[in-house]
Amino acid sequence: MRERFEKRTGAFGPEDAWFEARSRAFWDDAVTAQGFAALAAPHAGEEVKRVVARFGRAHRGVFLVEDVDDGGAHLVDLWSGAELMVRHLDEAQAVTLEHAEGAMDARVVAGPAAGDDGVAPLFVLPGALHHSSEATEPLLKVIAAARERDMATTDVLDALLRMELVFRSSSRVKAAFAYRVESLPRARA
Repeated sequence: MRERFEKRTGAFGPEDAWFEARSRAFWDDAVTAQGFAALAAPHAGEEVKRVVARFGRAHRGVFLVEDVDDGGAHLVDLWSGAELMVRHLDEAQAVTLEHAEGAMDARVVAGPAAGDDGVAPLFVLPGALHHSSEATEPLLKVIAAARERDMATTDVLDALLRMELVFRSSSRVKAAFAYRVESLPRARA
Protein backbone atom coordinates (compact mmCIF):
# COMPACT_ATOMS: atom_id res chain seq x y z
CA MET A 1 0.00 0.00 0.00
CA ARG A 2 2.82 2.39 0.80
CA GLU A 3 4.47 1.59 -2.51
CA ARG A 4 1.25 2.50 -4.34
CA PHE A 5 0.96 5.73 -2.33
CA GLU A 6 4.56 6.69 -3.09
CA LYS A 7 4.13 5.90 -6.78
CA ARG A 8 1.24 8.37 -6.90
CA THR A 9 2.56 11.09 -4.54
CA GLY A 10 6.36 10.73 -4.31
CA ALA A 11 8.81 8.62 -2.30
CA PHE A 12 9.92 9.41 1.25
CA GLY A 13 11.97 7.70 3.91
CA PRO A 14 12.76 7.84 7.64
CA GLU A 15 15.74 10.14 7.02
CA ASP A 16 13.49 12.85 5.56
CA ALA A 17 12.40 15.73 7.78
CA TRP A 18 8.87 15.30 6.40
CA PHE A 19 8.69 11.55 7.13
CA GLU A 20 6.09 11.83 9.92
CA ALA A 21 3.77 14.11 7.95
CA ARG A 22 3.97 11.92 4.84
CA SER A 23 3.51 8.75 6.92
CA ARG A 24 0.29 10.12 8.43
CA ALA A 25 -0.95 11.07 4.95
CA PHE A 26 -0.11 7.55 3.76
CA TRP A 27 -2.13 5.96 6.58
CA ASP A 28 -5.13 8.16 5.77
CA ASP A 29 -4.84 6.95 2.17
CA ALA A 30 -4.41 3.32 3.23
CA VAL A 31 -7.46 3.19 5.52
CA THR A 32 -9.73 5.08 3.13
CA ALA A 33 -8.86 4.90 -0.58
CA GLN A 34 -6.85 1.68 -0.44
CA GLY A 35 -9.35 -0.12 1.81
CA PHE A 36 -7.05 -1.23 4.63
CA ALA A 37 -9.71 -0.45 7.22
CA ALA A 38 -12.22 -2.64 5.36
CA LEU A 39 -9.68 -5.48 5.23
CA ALA A 40 -9.11 -5.22 8.98
CA ALA A 41 -12.79 -4.83 9.93
CA PRO A 42 -13.67 -8.57 10.06
CA HIS A 43 -11.03 -8.96 12.77
CA ALA A 44 -12.41 -6.13 14.91
CA GLY A 45 -15.44 -5.57 17.13
CA GLU A 46 -18.81 -4.26 15.99
CA GLU A 47 -18.06 -0.67 17.00
CA VAL A 48 -14.91 -0.63 14.87
CA LYS A 49 -16.84 -2.12 11.94
CA ARG A 50 -19.32 0.79 12.09
CA VAL A 51 -16.47 3.30 12.05
CA VAL A 52 -14.72 1.53 9.17
CA ALA A 53 -17.83 1.70 7.00
CA ARG A 54 -17.58 5.50 7.03
CA PHE A 55 -13.91 5.53 5.96
CA GLY A 56 -14.83 4.29 2.49
CA ARG A 57 -16.95 7.42 2.07
CA ALA A 58 -14.30 9.91 3.22
CA HIS A 59 -14.25 13.23 1.38
CA ARG A 60 -10.76 14.08 0.18
CA GLY A 61 -10.08 17.68 -0.67
CA VAL A 62 -7.53 20.46 -0.64
CA PHE A 63 -8.90 22.76 2.03
CA LEU A 64 -8.39 26.26 3.31
CA VAL A 65 -9.25 26.74 6.97
CA GLU A 66 -11.59 29.72 7.17
CA ASP A 67 -12.54 29.94 10.84
CA VAL A 68 -11.54 27.99 13.93
CA ASP A 69 -13.11 28.03 17.38
CA ASP A 70 -12.99 25.78 20.44
CA GLY A 71 -15.34 23.24 18.88
CA GLY A 72 -14.17 22.99 15.30
CA ALA A 73 -13.34 24.68 12.04
CA HIS A 74 -14.93 25.84 8.80
CA LEU A 75 -13.14 24.31 5.80
CA VAL A 76 -13.48 25.30 2.15
CA ASP A 77 -12.44 22.72 -0.43
CA LEU A 78 -10.61 24.52 -3.23
CA TRP A 79 -11.17 21.59 -5.59
CA SER A 80 -14.83 20.67 -5.13
CA GLY A 81 -16.16 23.90 -3.62
CA ALA A 82 -17.60 22.04 -0.62
CA GLU A 83 -17.78 23.95 2.64
CA LEU A 84 -17.64 21.79 5.74
CA MET A 85 -17.90 22.39 9.46
CA VAL A 86 -15.64 19.91 11.25
CA ARG A 87 -15.07 19.13 14.90
CA HIS A 88 -11.62 18.79 16.40
CA LEU A 89 -10.41 15.25 17.08
CA ASP A 90 -8.19 16.52 19.88
CA GLU A 91 -6.36 19.57 21.16
CA ALA A 92 -3.38 19.00 18.87
CA GLN A 93 -5.61 19.10 15.80
CA ALA A 94 -7.33 22.23 17.09
CA VAL A 95 -3.96 24.00 17.36
CA THR A 96 -2.88 22.73 13.93
CA LEU A 97 -6.05 24.00 12.25
CA GLU A 98 -5.86 27.31 14.11
CA HIS A 99 -2.37 27.91 12.72
CA ALA A 100 -2.98 26.56 9.20
CA GLU A 101 -1.83 29.20 6.74
CA GLY A 102 -1.85 27.36 3.43
CA ALA A 103 -4.06 24.73 1.88
CA MET A 104 -4.14 21.22 3.29
CA ASP A 105 -4.75 17.88 1.61
CA ALA A 106 -7.10 16.11 4.00
CA ARG A 107 -9.83 13.53 4.33
CA VAL A 108 -13.04 14.29 6.21
CA VAL A 109 -15.23 11.53 7.65
CA ALA A 110 -18.56 11.48 9.44
CA GLY A 111 -18.55 10.75 13.15
CA PRO A 112 -20.16 7.72 14.77
CA ALA A 113 -23.46 9.21 15.88
CA ALA A 114 -25.77 12.02 14.93
CA GLY A 115 -26.00 14.97 17.30
CA ASP A 116 -29.15 16.53 18.70
CA ASP A 117 -29.76 18.10 15.29
CA GLY A 118 -29.77 14.69 13.59
CA VAL A 119 -26.53 15.40 11.73
CA ALA A 120 -23.39 13.33 12.28
CA PRO A 121 -20.36 15.47 13.12
CA LEU A 122 -17.49 15.62 10.63
CA PHE A 123 -13.83 15.08 11.52
CA VAL A 124 -10.55 15.63 9.68
CA LEU A 125 -8.47 12.45 9.77
CA PRO A 126 -5.06 12.94 11.42
CA GLY A 127 -3.05 12.61 8.19
CA ALA A 128 -3.84 16.06 6.80
CA LEU A 129 -0.79 17.30 4.91
CA HIS A 130 -0.28 21.07 4.88
CA HIS A 131 0.99 22.90 1.82
CA SER A 132 3.13 25.98 2.46
CA SER A 133 1.32 29.31 2.40
CA GLU A 134 3.83 30.32 -0.32
CA ALA A 135 2.25 27.67 -2.55
CA THR A 136 -1.33 28.97 -2.40
CA GLU A 137 -1.24 31.15 -5.52
CA PRO A 138 0.47 28.63 -7.82
CA LEU A 139 -1.65 25.82 -6.31
CA LEU A 140 -4.80 27.71 -7.31
CA LYS A 141 -3.49 28.00 -10.90
CA VAL A 142 -2.86 24.24 -10.98
CA ILE A 143 -6.39 23.58 -9.70
CA ALA A 144 -7.90 25.89 -12.34
CA ALA A 145 -6.00 24.09 -15.11
CA ALA A 146 -6.99 20.69 -13.74
CA ARG A 147 -10.64 21.77 -13.71
CA GLU A 148 -10.37 22.86 -17.35
CA ARG A 149 -8.96 19.43 -18.18
CA ASP A 150 -11.80 17.74 -16.25
CA MET A 151 -9.31 15.73 -14.21
CA ALA A 152 -10.25 13.23 -11.50
CA THR A 153 -9.95 14.35 -7.87
CA THR A 154 -7.35 11.73 -6.94
CA ASP A 155 -5.16 12.57 -9.94
CA VAL A 156 -5.19 16.29 -9.10
CA LEU A 157 -4.62 15.96 -5.36
CA ASP A 158 -1.91 13.31 -5.80
CA ALA A 159 -0.16 15.63 -8.28
CA LEU A 160 -0.34 18.44 -5.73
CA LEU A 161 1.28 16.15 -3.14
CA ARG A 162 4.09 15.41 -5.60
CA MET A 163 4.52 19.15 -6.13
CA GLU A 164 4.56 19.72 -2.37
CA LEU A 165 7.32 17.13 -2.05
CA VAL A 166 9.39 18.87 -4.75
CA PHE A 167 8.96 22.19 -2.96
CA ARG A 168 9.76 20.76 0.48
CA SER A 169 12.77 18.71 -0.61
CA SER A 170 14.50 21.37 -2.72
CA SER A 171 15.70 24.28 -0.62
CA ARG A 172 16.31 26.54 -3.63
CA VAL A 173 13.06 25.85 -5.46
CA LYS A 174 10.38 28.53 -5.37
CA ALA A 175 6.75 27.52 -4.94
CA ALA A 176 5.88 28.70 -8.46
CA PHE A 177 8.46 26.28 -9.88
CA ALA A 178 7.32 23.30 -7.78
CA TYR A 179 3.59 23.92 -8.33
CA ARG A 180 3.29 24.05 -12.12
CA VAL A 181 0.49 23.20 -14.50
CA GLU A 182 3.06 21.32 -16.61
CA SER A 183 3.52 18.91 -13.67
CA LEU A 184 -0.06 17.66 -13.89
CA PRO A 185 -0.38 14.16 -15.32
CA ARG A 186 -1.51 13.74 -18.89
CA ALA A 187 -5.18 12.89 -19.40
CA ARG A 188 -5.96 9.18 -19.38
CA ALA A 189 -7.00 7.73 -22.71
